[in-house]
Amino acid sequence: MSRRRAAIKRKILPDAKHHNKVVAKFINCLMINGKKSVAERELYLALDEIKRKTKQDELEVFLEAIENVKPNVEVRSRRVGGATYQVPVEVRSERRLALALRWLIDSARKRGEKIVSLKLAGELLDAYNKRGSAFKKRDDTHRMADANKAFSHYRW
Repeated sequence: MSRRRAAIKRKILPDAKHHNKVVAKFINCLMINGKKSVAERELYLALDEIKRKTKQDELEVFLEAIENVKPNVEVRSRRVGGATYQVPVEVRSERRLALALRWLIDSARKRGEKIVSLKLAGELLDAYNKRGSAFKKRDDTHRMADANKAFSHYRW
């Protein structure tokens, strides 16, 4: 981390189809090797699959899935004396979104389906229904913070 000054926050433009910044951010996180059009196509196919399966608005399902995966607290390591404590701290809103997107994409990539869009659709539907590995990751993070509540006075 630079000691001189904080990095400038880049403005992100909303995506073309849904005019939503969260969708654009998800596409950017999903992208590999700068192939944005491929990531865009896979996400839109996944959203179409969600619409076909749930008969609901795909954007609402997508945003609710992300909201279900966002963590409220996490543990950060804090060294006090000779010991290292796992101190629970609240998560900033930007980091909450970044973690949720990262967890959804990672767990979607590890799924068993053959096609990326089906993997994404399955993981988003699981997150929407409060199950799946991304939601489990959030639950584990909350449980870890709850278990280390005794060290919360070491917060900085």
